[in-house]
Amino acid sequence: MKKVISVVGARPNFIKIAPVHKAFEEYGSTVIHKICHTGQHFDEKLSRIFFDDLEIPQPDFYLGVGSASHAEQTARIMIEFEKVLLNEKPDLIMVPGDVNSTMAASLVASKMGIEIAHIEAGLRSFDRTMPEEINRIVTDILSDLLFVSERSGLKNLADEGIADSKIFFTGNVMIDSLVHYQPRFIRSDIHKKLGVEPGNYILTTFHRPANVDHQEGLSNLVEFLNTCGTYRKVIFAVHPRTDKILKQFGLKERFTEDVLLTEPLGYIEFLALTHKASLVITDSGGIQEETTFMSVPCITVRDNTERPVTVSEGTNYLVGTRLEGVPKLVEEILDGSVKKGKVPELWDGRTAERIVRIVASRLNAG
Repeated sequence: MKKVISVVGARPNFIKIAPVHKAFEEYGSTVIHKICHTGQHFDEKLSRIFFDDLEIPQPDFYLGVGSASHAEQTARIMIEFEKVLLNEKPDLIMVPGDVNSTMAASLVASKMGIEIAHIEAGLRSFDRTMPEEINRIVTDILSDLLFVSERSGLKNLADEGIADSKIFFTGNVMIDSLVHYQPRFIRSDIHKKLGVEPGNYILTTFHRPANVDHQEGLSNLVEFLNTCGTYRKVIFAVHPRTDKILKQFGLKERFTEDVLLTEPLGYIEFLALTHKASLVITDSGGIQEETTFMSVPCITVRDNTERPVTVSEGTNYLVGTRLEGVPKLVEEILDGSVKKGKVPELWDGRTAERIVRIVASRLNAG
């Protein structure tokens, strides 16, 4: 019996590993799949919501590392994850995405001679001021199997000298979860709970340091959302980190009544709101992909994106962090001037099947 341990640490990881865990159930007689939750995402409510929504079993291992500086958090994960690997002796670990847990687990496994599979390999923002970019680069260098979600990743890995034999274009595993849970989010009553009319609101999220860590920039963001509120009702799903900084700068009281602040929402609730939004405005990576699949216009308030297919083929607009001219773009989109996107290649809800088939084949061949 071969053994695989998948490592999750933050909200997007849960979404990516859920379909993978389900796909491994088909190989139950030959491969055992276990989940290690590092506890990097320290908000208990968010973690609980996501495990409940995604129907993932409680993790087999919980490291409880919590919040800290990047160096301290990475070190804690490495120390605790090494203990798991020493006890479990897996044949392979799987790491999704680009959080500190992804890189830390990869470093430990690599030094112990354990094979690594990276889900969502090859994505690049080409901005090394972003911690996620460093995590991506290091993880891809160390990985033995690299599963790529869009064609830009194939070029990036080739340019970096990664061997073709390690790279597999399998599609986007986040879309697997979206497709699987579509019946549930379509039935959601979150619109009624929030008192908003489906198809007649703007949905927003912000959490990246470039947008929320500095008082002037965050103040400008508050005013921008207030302006958006003059066009349509705005639902602002406030990340715990963003909430803390809004309170720190005394900005939370500056929102108008047209901006509805909510606590962190469950995965199903958020998909339901995304599905029926007039427009989504965000700095998230995964939301760019979900809106592209749903054909919902999305404005990404970042200077770069590691998911360029959402702009070149999808419904995403990359506008930068200065917000100049963005209110005009919001008006145009709400007036119906929307670019037509298409669903990118292999975003078909069957990515996890392809990934697990490749992993099982490699393990059985070994």
